[in-house]
Amino acid sequence: MNIQMQKMLSLATLLLCTAGATPLSAQIVNYAESGVPDRVGLELLQEEPHDLIYMTEEAGGGWVKVRLLEFPGRKVPEDPKGTLQFDVIGIELKRFVTDWKNIEKIDLWEIRLERETMEMIARGDFKGAYPFLSVLIRDYPNRPGLRKLRSEFLWRDAIKRAKAGEFEATLAMLEELWRYAPEYQPQKVLGALSGITDKLMTKLVKDGQLELAQQMLARLEKDYGEGRLASVAKWNQLFLQLAQKKQQEAIAALEAKDYRAARALSRESVAVRPDIEGGKELVRKIDTIYPLVRVGVLQTATVLDPTRIDNWASRRAGRLVYRTLFEMKGAGPEGGEYEFVFGETETTPYRTQFDLVLETEKLKPPLSEIKAFTLADKIAERATRNTPEYFSPWAAAVEAIGMDGPKRIECSLRRPHVLPSCLLQIPIDGSWFGGEKGAPTGAYKQSDTGDDLVRYVLAAEPEFPEQLREVVEIRQASASDGVSLLLQGELDVLDQLFPADAIRLSKSRDIRVKTYPLPTVHMLVPCSDHAYLAERTFRRALVYGINRADILNGELLEGLEAPGCQVVSGPFPAGIEMDDPLGYAYDKSISPRRYEPRLAKLLMTLNANQMKALADRKKEKVPEMKPIRLAFPADNLSRVACEAIMSQWQLLDLKVELVELPVGRTFPEPGTADIVYVSAAIWEPIIDARRLLGPEGLAASSDQLVGLGLRRIEEARDWKKVRDGLLDLHAIAHHELPVLPLWQMVDSYAYRRELIGVGNDIVSLYQNADKWQLNQ
Repeated sequence: MNIQMQKMLSLATLLLCTAGATPLSAQIVNYAESGVPDRVGLELLQEEPHDLIYMTEEAGGGWVKVRLLEFPGRKVPEDPKGTLQFDVIGIELKRFVTDWKNIEKIDLWEIRLERETMEMIARGDFKGAYPFLSVLIRDYPNRPGLRKLRSEFLWRDAIKRAKAGEFEATLAMLEELWRYAPEYQPQKVLGALSGITDKLMTKLVKDGQLELAQQMLARLEKDYGEGRLASVAKWNQLFLQLAQKKQQEAIAALEAKDYRAARALSRESVAVRPDIEGGKELVRKIDTIYPLVRVGVLQTATVLDPTRIDNWASRRAGRLVYRTLFEMKGAGPEGGEYEFVFGETETTPYRTQFDLVLETEKLKPPLSEIKAFTLADKIAERATRNTPEYFSPWAAAVEAIGMDGPKRIECSLRRPHVLPSCLLQIPIDGSWFGGEKGAPTGAYKQSDTGDDLVRYVLAAEPEFPEQLREVVEIRQASASDGVSLLLQGELDVLDQLFPADAIRLSKSRDIRVKTYPLPTVHMLVPCSDHAYLAERTFRRALVYGINRADILNGELLEGLEAPGCQVVSGPFPAGIEMDDPLGYAYDKSISPRRYEPRLAKLLMTLNANQMKALADRKKEKVPEMKPIRLAFPADNLSRVACEAIMSQWQLLDLKVELVELPVGRTFPEPGTADIVYVSAAIWEPIIDARRLLGPEGLAASSDQLVGLGLRRIEEARDWKKVRDGLLDLHAIAHHELPVLPLWQMVDSYAYRRELIGVGNDIVSLYQNADKWQLNQ
């Protein structure tokens, strides 16, 4: 061994024997005077790529790790002469040289990786072999024998997974092997593919996943053909028999006028065998005789009220079953645009008289049966104290109600009102026409109900042959499930989408995605006598303790840009675009409170001191800090948001309990929760401000400043005073926090292109449901 190599090995001995803070076993040893390197397994891949040089006994023995040697084609010379220069791993700025005669052998890095891979494959350690094989494929794709090594890995891993019952993974392995190396044992691979396909098909059919089974079978037939895979021919025949059986059952159900069963069976027949003779024609025939639409929803409705501001499902389904005296059709430059369901309205120039003109000759039953005196009584009841229909803003606005003939009702107002129609959003039921209270007045009536499925059937004879006979709402476990079913054709409509889902669906040629023109405001509403939540300082701490921007952008929007979706500083919508008239109640000069957990902790301490001082003055006991029960509706968007809020409040050392509300409910029963997550449709702040913040509203606020702000709005005589009053109320709500504002969401809906008549810029999904039809 020459002098330079001797110096190197002396240095190695010195380093290996030096005492230090790090134990010898924790160090990576790069050279030694004897022996061979220790086996390190997967940790080898954490080292810098290197070759190993082993020295002869005559040269003193030992080994050294060197940076990859620059051999032509990475092949060790067969009969080398002279010297070899190399760089030792871990020794910088120094190049070493030795005679070739001193070298016993050189172990190349890639050969070492191959050896490790083969040994792990041989003992069935495929998880261990995979990283080594991945490095080889990445760095040495042209190595001789790599193709066989990779094929051996896939084949043996597939066998192991099949024995463990992992049929899906086995199929994936075998298909990758066939695509990669079709020359590798082709008969064995095709035989294994046929066998594993048979097992998978049996499992899918047993689980009732017929459409998924058919899709897999069609793909396998396209990729391999019936001739190569015996299982494909077998299952094609079985599926044809099954499709024919279901088709016959569908025809029998159709003849028996069991249209629901006929529809389901005819679609199952086509799903099982898309090319079955007469299959699609039968589906179209049944849809023509009994048009039916399936709507995917996150919440089915248990209460039907088209005027509810806090219950999306109730508002949606309520519009299907009930009409409202004044229905909001959209937003205009000055508040909402309303339609008087019984005719037209007239307002005097000074807005001190508001007249309702009935046009019953243009209406269909039961709306055509309305009597002017009945309607006048209903309007009067809304202004009469101690009646269930009493509504204080209308009582404060109207002075007298009279009739001028059989079709005209005159409402004299105490003072000019900018939008009296918004005060008369009253649901209409059958009792208005001499029928039963609660009887439907919309195009549909509720039929079968359950937590996960509700049917709405046409309430009268169809107005035209293509009119839908039935709307079926099907509750989805998650928004992503609904998206998948819509794409598969199992659903016709989705009523509420996450922004990420809306983007995904908009790329499909079979789906239309539309945005609702009015946003919803999400907030936390206190709903109990929890002593700490009653304190404004504590509520302010809770707001500072929520990273609202992070939850909205990360959890709910999944990092996507969604115009109009934003954190808000108050209970009113901010509009979707700059200078949007929808945001007339929102003061943009008030910025949302930032996430300040340290400030939140400070405010909580301050609040505790204030409560203790007050208790000491009254010689009472300080109220106990009980866990905060946070309630949320049973949908995954609300659940995700509340789980994130809970985790952030727990960082403030608060005890928080989540309470999931029953399906269809959005507000908890008294005593079951302390604060509730609400998605509110504050579409007309003039009226909705009281419905949210008033003593009888959701927040049940008795705050004097809030009450004063509400009265100022209701007494306003023009739009300027209305807007000024709402901006003041926004500032009051921001300071007093009767509700904890979170964010504004712009919601979307989607439907298949076969469904026509849905309309554009609809406020509610079923706004035009009586005009929907399937395009056959």
